[in-house]
Amino acid sequence: MYLYVNKQIYEDDKMARVLIVDDSPTEVHVLKNILENNGHLVISADNAEDGIAAAKQEKPDLILMDVVMPGMNGFQATRALTKDTATSAIPIIIVTTKDQETDRVWGLRQGAKDYISKPVLAEELVRKIKVILGG
Repeated sequence: MYLYVNKQIYEDDKMARVLIVDDSPTEVHVLKNILENNGHLVISADNAEDGIAAAKQEKPDLILMDVVMPGMNGFQATRALTKDTATSAIPIIIVTTKDQETDRVWGLRQGAKDYISKPVLAEELVRKIKVILGG
């Protein structure tokens, strides 16, 4: 099966479905462009609670999780997703402005597979996604 995405044709089995959980429309736009330009399908949620619901419903291949959001933060959402048997197999990359080593360690302890500080470099994000998804 082939899908028409972002003016290019991709084989369905080669693309990943990625859920972006971020309350910043600008950040979602930037991440979405990077992902779509690299052949991925994008779903987004603008808060942690909706992100958890979307992860359960959509079963994405990967989640990009912001930390600083109103209500539940990304660390809490990551912990909830990795502890829930319905979503525990979905890898999470935390993508945040929180760039202290203690934040990185905490994020990984919550169950994230990797941690990227904003602003995101497209090459770094694409490389990390390939490593995590085995591509």
